[in-house]
Amino acid sequence: MSISGSRTALRVNNQQTTDPSKEKAPEVSAKEAGMRQMLGMKGAALETNIWKIRVQLTKPVTWIPLIWGVACGAAASGTYQWNDPTQVGQLLSCMMMSGPFLTGFTQTINDYYDRDIDAINEPYRPIPSGRISEQDVIVQIWVLLFAGLGTAYGLDRWVGHETPTLLYLALFGSFISYIYSAPPLKLKQSGWAGNFALGSSYIALPWWAGQALFGTLSPDVMVLTVLYSIAGLGIAIVNDFKSIEGDRQMGLQSLPVAFGIDTAKWICVGAIDITQIGVASYLALGLHQYTYSAVLFGLILPQIFLQFKFLIPDPVANDVKYQASAQPFLVFGLLTTGLAVGHANNAVTDAIDVIATVL
Repeated sequence: MSISGSRTALRVNNQQTTDPSKEKAPEVSAKEAGMRQMLGMKGAALETNIWKIRVQLTKPVTWIPLIWGVACGAAASGTYQWNDPTQVGQLLSCMMMSGPFLTGFTQTINDYYDRDIDAINEPYRPIPSGRISEQDVIVQIWVLLFAGLGTAYGLDRWVGHETPTLLYLALFGSFISYIYSAPPLKLKQSGWAGNFALGSSYIALPWWAGQALFGTLSPDVMVLTVLYSIAGLGIAIVNDFKSIEGDRQMGLQSLPVAFGIDTAKWICVGAIDITQIGVASYLALGLHQYTYSAVLFGLILPQIFLQFKFLIPDPVANDVKYQASAQPFLVFGLLTTGLAVGHANNAVTDAIDVIATVL
């Protein structure tokens, strides 16, 4: 990965970006602005402490789905013991790899390549405001990448993998992160490819890491999680609504830009709901996990209610409200699916043991 370290003069409508001290983030209370700064959320305080800025670039609020995905994969393995100190340590290390290190890498490199767009949409962010140098950002990118890859290799050694499965997954995920943000491919320029890559990174990849760490990553589970990532595509569309003006000016074909807000919001809703309904049906009809299927259906219903309450009336104004209220149901649905897969795997293992004993 080669990234130029020269500083770029950012211009918006042929005007130089304003002095950092004069830029203003959306007005919120000082306490809330400080919290948003540490979490890497919109409306953050204009912090000058370099270490707080470094944390902000990694957007800790985005670590949560990846950490959760690792837990879902561990549950799906059918072999993870929640009260085993060694396995708990391995799980936490895998969460550190997927969250702070590799998601932090992804978010930092995305901010680096989005600095022109951020100068339009969010000029108060650390890079376009000049509160951190581009050279410092490049150093952070490399440190987080090698920390993630090193942790992946260490986990492979810890659990005795002959093939460094976790290292391969980490390399693949890092490659996707790079081509998502960086030219010439820059997948995010294409609404479909970019959003599906983002959804897969948030759902499939951490699940695979958790399941591979404690069990066997089977092709059927890989297909299931890739399909589940279509729901992640829907979530990614929600994130695009707030950036529609900047994306349009920079020529990025996000789905709200390509199809318009009204069409994009229905694509978003359909991707989220139809995917989860399909997975719930598979749990019942394919894995015969009827209880888990019923629980997942129960978690889909409040999401549909919240879509009609917040997302469909005004996706631009209500994107944060919708995500905050609906996403907990989606992520608990992921865990429900992981537990169902793990229960099905245990049932198969038990059946094989019984047959072996009889023979």
